[in-house]
Amino acid sequence: MIVCLLLTQHVAPVGADESLAGKACRSVHLQYQAQEGEWFHNSIVVEKSAPGTYFCTGGFSQGYLGIQQMDSDKHLAIFSVWDPSSGDDPKKVDPEKRVRLLAKGPDTRIGRFGGEGTGGQSFIDNLNWKPGQEVRFLLHAKAMTAEKRTAYTAWVRLPDGPWQLMATFSTLSDGRLLKGTYAFIEDFKRNGASAKIERRSYFKNAQTRNTSGEWVPVTKARFTADSNPSLSIDSGTKDNAFFLATGGPVTNTHVKLRETMSIEAKAVPVELPEVPEAKPLKQG
Repeated sequence: MIVCLLLTQHVAPVGADESLAGKACRSVHLQYQAQEGEWFHNSIVVEKSAPGTYFCTGGFSQGYLGIQQMDSDKHLAIFSVWDPSSGDDPKKVDPEKRVRLLAKGPDTRIGRFGGEGTGGQSFIDNLNWKPGQEVRFLLHAKAMTAEKRTAYTAWVRLPDGPWQLMATFSTLSDGRLLKGTYAFIEDFKRNGASAKIERRSYFKNAQTRNTSGEWVPVTKARFTADSNPSLSIDSGTKDNAFFLATGGPVTNTHVKLRETMSIEAKAVPVELPEVPEAKPLKQG
C-alpha cells in the first residue's frame, strides 16, 4: 500500500502527480480536530467498496488502523506502527530502534513492512467485515517513559461481537500519546480499472478520552487529498457523520478541498476492553 505519510501536503492538484492520472482513485482524508489522548474511538460504515481498498479509521502520528478489501472474498483488519527512522528497508533498521511487538490477539498475523517507511504490522485476515455494517475501532496509548517509547494497542469490533485485540506495538516516540488523528480512503490496486469504481464510507462517533478520563467528541474535520489530479472526489456530513467518496462517477458537490466541516456530536463513554500485559514477543 502507498499511503500518504504527509497528509498536510497532499491537498490539491496543484503540482499534481500526473503518473497517477487515470490509474487510481485519488486518496481522500479527514484530518480530525481532536485532543491528544490515551484512547481514540471511531467507527465506519462502508457503503461502496472495491478490491484493493483501504478504509483507515484510526490514523495517528505513529501509525494507522482500519479495514481493507483485498479481493472479492477477503475483507481484513490492519494495524501498523512506524519505526522512528527514515528509509524503506525494514532489514536496515537498527534492532534497538525497531517497533517491538508486546501483545497480539489469537487471530492476529504479525509481520514487518517496508516501502512506505518501515515498522510493525498486524492483520486479522478472517475479520470478514461487510459493506453496510458498522465496524468499530479503538486505539490506546501508554507512555513508557523510561524507554522513551509508547505502547500502542488496537482493537476492532463487528456488530454484536466482542472487542477483538489486534496487537500492542511500542515505538520510540518520547512517550507521545494519540495525536494528529485522521481517516482516509485509499485505492492501492492502481491498475487503471480501479479508478473507475466508486468507494464511499461514513465515519461516526469519533472521540478521544483525554488524560483526565473525559471523552471528548470530534466535531470538526478538514477534507484533504493526495497529489493525484483526479477531480472524482467528495466529502461532507450526513446524520452527524463525516463521509468520504472517491473514484468512478463521484463529483465534488459538497465540502470543497481544504475546507473544514462540522457535525453536532456528544461524547458517549465507550465500554473499554482490558489492555493486555505488555511484554516483548518474537516478531516475524
